[in-house]
Amino acid sequence: MMFQHVFAEMNEMLDEIARQYPIAQGIHKHELARKWHLLRQMSDSMIEEWLIFEEKMGMLRQSGISLEDRYEPDYPEMSADAFVKGQGYYKLLMFPQSLDQFQAVLKEYPDSLIGRTYLAMCHLHLDESEEAAIHFEAVLRSAPNKRLRSIIYNALGCIEAKKGNRSKAREFFTLAHHSDPSLPEPLANWEACLHSTGKLQYGTQLTKLM
Repeated sequence: MMFQHVFAEMNEMLDEIARQYPIAQGIHKHELARKWHLLRQMSDSMIEEWLIFEEKMGMLRQSGISLEDRYEPDYPEMSADAFVKGQGYYKLLMFPQSLDQFQAVLKEYPDSLIGRTYLAMCHLHLDESEEAAIHFEAVLRSAPNKRLRSIIYNALGCIEAKKGNRSKAREFFTLAHHSDPSLPEPLANWEACLHSTGKLQYGTQLTKLM
């Protein structure tokens, strides 16, 4: 199942907290507490989203629409074991492990735009900006999805902002906003650049493409 790996990682992290928190000290104890809050937020979010999903499923079943035809996914790589694991690691902010999985995805599906975007985001979160930019630019050459293009332009803007290239960063943030004005990150990032305050935001909307 798609979420088995996510829950496996969450359970492993919870077991780690249960074992280590009673004897942890200082920074280690703070890090375990951070993981606990992350798990609680993920759990609350999953429950809420699942209830909304179940309500919609019930309404669809009651509508009488027949959905018995066999469905062939547009993105077969998304059902691959490496993709599911990679996305699970990504949601848990375990970017080195996620990167390894998406490298495996691209070996099997070298034309996967969403797989390459995840790989690029992992590089970016690991402060490997040059590698990230190479993959982002490769996706931009073929990406038809406006939201995906906006996410990538925003990430490229963050790369330039980290380099101190404010004019180039502004150009990318503007492209991101025009590609999909509903994406909140580009404008927030440009404000952060202008006032040198706040943390740059990138990749938080990626999983909503699925």
